[in-house]
Amino acid sequence: MSLPTAPVSPKATPLPPLPKEDPLTLDQWRTLLAITDACIPSIKPLSTANPLTDLAPPDTEYSTALSTIRALTPGSDADASAAATAYLEDHASSNPAFQQELQRIFALYMPASVRRELTLVLNVLNTRAGSLALTGSFTPIAQQPCHVREAIILQWKTARLGALRGLHRSLTVLARQTWIKITPTLRRVLGVPRVPTGMKPGKGYDYGFIQLPPGDKPEVIETDVVIVGSGCGGAVCAKNLAEAGNRVLVVEKAYHWTPEHFPMSEADGWNHLFMNGAFITSDDTSTSIVAGEAWGGGGTVNWSASLQTQGYVRSEWAAKGLPFFTSKHFQDSLDRVCDRMGVSTQFIEHNRANAMLLEGARKLGYAHKAVPQNTGGAQHRCGHCTFGCGSCEKQGPVISFLPDAARAGASFLEGFHAERIVFKTVAGEKVATGIVGSWTSRDMHGGVAGSPAVRRNLIIKAKRIIVSAGTMQSPLLLLRSGLTNPHIGRNLHVHPVSMLGAVHKEATTPWDGAILTSVVNEYENLDLHGHGAKLEVTNMIPSSWLIWLDWAGGLQYKLAAARMKHMAGFIAIARDRDTGRVYPDPVDGRVRFSYTPSAFDKRHIMQGLLALARIQYVEGAEEIFTTIPGVSTFKRDTSLPDSGQGINDERFQAWLQALERKGFPTPESVFVSAHQMGTCRMSSTQKAGVVDPTGKVWGTEGLYVADASVFPSASGVNPMVTNMAIADWISRGVAAGLRSRAVL
Repeated sequence: MSLPTAPVSPKATPLPPLPKEDPLTLDQWRTLLAITDACIPSIKPLSTANPLTDLAPPDTEYSTALSTIRALTPGSDADASAAATAYLEDHASSNPAFQQELQRIFALYMPASVRRELTLVLNVLNTRAGSLALTGSFTPIAQQPCHVREAIILQWKTARLGALRGLHRSLTVLARQTWIKITPTLRRVLGVPRVPTGMKPGKGYDYGFIQLPPGDKPEVIETDVVIVGSGCGGAVCAKNLAEAGNRVLVVEKAYHWTPEHFPMSEADGWNHLFMNGAFITSDDTSTSIVAGEAWGGGGTVNWSASLQTQGYVRSEWAAKGLPFFTSKHFQDSLDRVCDRMGVSTQFIEHNRANAMLLEGARKLGYAHKAVPQNTGGAQHRCGHCTFGCGSCEKQGPVISFLPDAARAGASFLEGFHAERIVFKTVAGEKVATGIVGSWTSRDMHGGVAGSPAVRRNLIIKAKRIIVSAGTMQSPLLLLRSGLTNPHIGRNLHVHPVSMLGAVHKEATTPWDGAILTSVVNEYENLDLHGHGAKLEVTNMIPSSWLIWLDWAGGLQYKLAAARMKHMAGFIAIARDRDTGRVYPDPVDGRVRFSYTPSAFDKRHIMQGLLALARIQYVEGAEEIFTTIPGVSTFKRDTSLPDSGQGINDERFQAWLQALERKGFPTPESVFVSAHQMGTCRMSSTQKAGVVDPTGKVWGTEGLYVADASVFPSASGVNPMVTNMAIADWISRGVAAGLRSRAVL
């Protein structure tokens, strides 16, 4: 039952100013915006349209589209009609925020090498010869009418050259993703509330952060333990070490946002709460990574899923010479962190998508269960939690472990970039003694949208250093510090994901209710060695979901997006056997990664997609679609009586077979990752990994890593609880070592 939306209006979270230097020339902007305006065009009836700037279907086709969207739009007939008209007339660049967001992506988030490749394409399209080669016409694409531009982009979609198919995918995704984040017209048509239905604002912890005075010389801070990163691993370490009586300093690159700012808007949330604006793509563009970069790390933006490490994974890790993982100590750590967060399945209320996943699995005899939630014994219905939990019901690090650390005397510093770890040699050993980095204060108004009040270089001296910067950043800090272990940055696991969607006759309001409260385990061990796929529900905020809908033209896409209220989205998430690596960009040092889902892992993802399709079929979906290019949508013939054949229906079986035969074509297929692990792998010997069984970096003293990067392989479950439990173990060991040193 839907509850009335409380009168909650989150505080604004303005973005930092754009760089003064524009990353694109005027000609490049003209071409890029001409392409994006063909992807998301202004649509008007032929009788009134300007063919150069508008997509102009015949009047009858336009009228049908308008009626369809109007029927989907909430509100009175007049309001719905006005909203539908505005939605169809909206085009990508009509809102200045669209170009500003693209400018932010190109200038701040896009690696230099990728930016060079895209600007080269834009330059080529600006020439007559280049235009002929890429579009079949001497006329540059920016000078073509809207329908011709649309046709060119559609030609790229099925081009013989893989590079053109990849170009189609990159540009259409960029256009959709940016437009969805900033447009108000889409939200109005969908009826997506600004805050979760029934949300009651919560009271967060009143943190105090160290402020440094202006000065030219480096500031020096001394402490017992410095922890780099405030996420799931770092927060647990901070609590344990502070409560053990140590001086603890937690440093974080991001800034703290109070619950009054949550959930953030889609336009602001991706920029403020995610690493690189959630714009991190593998070198071959096959895999996109979404990683939290916020006060509280991934625990601020995750979906509350709190699954403990499974037995076969623990046994695998123990067999690698790490018996801790099958010991009582590990189980104690798992239970301890879960108890602190109030992890339970007792108060779950499944939304429509999660209920369908469980019921469909039951009908097919698949193993399934509810996913425990870290909601402190409360019923939590926050479908917006990926942009921060304004109710404070989700017991992430900012609500649980970090306040515990603060109450025990820990100190905190936001806006700190850790550049390198400082070492000295003592009796032939490499001993970590501190961190060198730079601190950037908030602006004069306490936000981050203006010029910072203070910038300072900072030296932090400490007896112990714990790196908890996450799988993508921890190895980069070790490499910047001069460590040369060849395993640093390697062994990257990402739990690659592919998606399946369904359209139902009844409204599903998929953004309503808790995000991820169910899981199907039937296919998790396909190779009998612990590798396979789990089936879960995905986040259904528009900018998370609608970018994956097929683009086959501007009108088709707008009609499809308008039906989101009737959709349900699911993921097949693989425990990947095969790995990639993380490394610094050679030009600007930002995180880069090399990863391609292997044929082995893609087979498991495909089996997961087929199973999800069967589940949606038995749950009555009228349409079932994947995000795989070139795969048709299955449409149920609702005019026929139910034959009783269920998933044995011949048309459905033929569609499943065609889907499996198609596989994942390269280079246009895309996989997504919200779980990254393994780049500072724990090992029993220095030749096999980066840290030893206590979390200490091999070949050093006083330096530890405590985050998901130390996982010996993929966890096979949402990694938060495993991450926290390992951090619990490592930090208790560090505390014991400091006590022993004090006695000596």
